[in-house]
Amino acid sequence: MAARNKKRGFFITFEGGEGSGKSSQINALVEKFKAIGEKVIVTREPGGSSGGEAVRHVLLSGAAESFGSEMEAILFFAARLDNIQTIIKPALESGVHVLCDRFFDSTRVYQGASGKANDELLNSLERVVCADVWPDLTIIIDLDPRKGLARASKRRAKNTKPDRFEKETLALQDKRRQAYLDLAKKEPDRCVIIDGLGTPAQVAARIRKAIHKRLGLFKPATRKKSGGSASVAKNKKQSTASKGSAPND
Repeated sequence: MAARNKKRGFFITFEGGEGSGKSSQINALVEKFKAIGEKVIVTREPGGSSGGEAVRHVLLSGAAESFGSEMEAILFFAARLDNIQTIIKPALESGVHVLCDRFFDSTRVYQGASGKANDELLNSLERVVCADVWPDLTIIIDLDPRKGLARASKRRAKNTKPDRFEKETLALQDKRRQAYLDLAKKEPDRCVIIDGLGTPAQVAARIRKAIHKRLGLFKPATRKKSGGSASVAKNKKQSTASKGSAPND
């Protein structure tokens, strides 16, 4: 991975199982970036670019499923290449931060660890396609697949079927969750696990804290040392003492 140019934007990717809340957290984070005066764009995978969106339909519809995990992986990387060349790289080079809903870790987990795609193939595709466009930070939102699938089902429009990956077995979803946890242990400098339980605001706060710790953004507010409550307590004590020493009527 090439050294990061100081004028280059940060590249932050978001990972997690189905219904983990990635998209909602990304949208909330965009507003926080804008609030601190930072330029930011959002993209997704598969998709983001016009070419990527075309491949997204093929993948999520399940049209490529019968061809196997390696063919799916190649299609994901084809979409990824277009996303990198037309959206991600130009933005980063112009100093804009990029938030990406899934990146190569999804391929490692979905087509690799829980599929049958060869690791050597995936590693080769990463080197060729991603080259010098590597995440500065990967946020992995960890959530029990049972809760995640329930969320995914709730958010789907009525009479809409689960997509290619939402419809798979709970055992497979559990396997993917573990694969993400294993990735974080293997690459701790890039990946951070965020507990997906709690309110959206609580999860968002954990994400901002991680981004501050790793990248220096979103500096926590510091409390002002104004004497506040101590001064109030002192004044109350003096007031009470004055009342106590006052002459009786």
